Amino acid sequence: MVARVFLVFALTLLAHSALAAAPAQTMTPVADRPTAADFALKDIDGKLRRLSESRGKVVLVNFWATWCPPCRREMPSMQRAWTQLKSENFEMLAINVGEDEDTIFGFTFSTGVELTFPILLDRDAQVIKAWPVIALPTSFVVDPQGRIVYRAVGGREWDDPELLKKIRELLPRK
Repeated sequence: MVARVFLVFALTLLAHSALAAAPAQTMTPVADRPTAADFALKDIDGKLRRLSESRGKVVLVNFWATWCPPCRREMPSMQRAWTQLKSENFEMLAINVGEDEDTIFGFTFSTGVELTFPILLDRDAQVIKAWPVIALPTSFVVDPQGRIVYRAVGGREWDDPELLKKIRELLPRK
């Protein structure tokens, strides 16, 4: 009897641990849909990119760092989502906070996944201050009018069908 109670307790504890470790698959709607703060940042290839250049598209803006375990875990799913959505009036901008190109290149090489979406550099952490970021990773979905529609704090599996559905619902109709 004691063994059975212990086994049930252990399995319950294990289930709760697994749920806590799994990334959430939801995004929080931003009620007032504020206009996203524009920025101009260089990508890892040195090209200057502005958020305002993506007006008319749905944009996933992701703030991350290589030292952040949830950030590292969500990158492969971001690539899979990018592969599925890039031809659909969608842009993905991954803003690395406070690191240099060599650190980022080392990380991307270590993932074993080629990351083809733009990775931007916020070396002096100025852009992150203009956005309501409370932890890394934090992601925002910006609608075609430049308004923040969703926020996601913590890692996600960005290729999850429910997340992709919410993003696709915002895409401009052709």
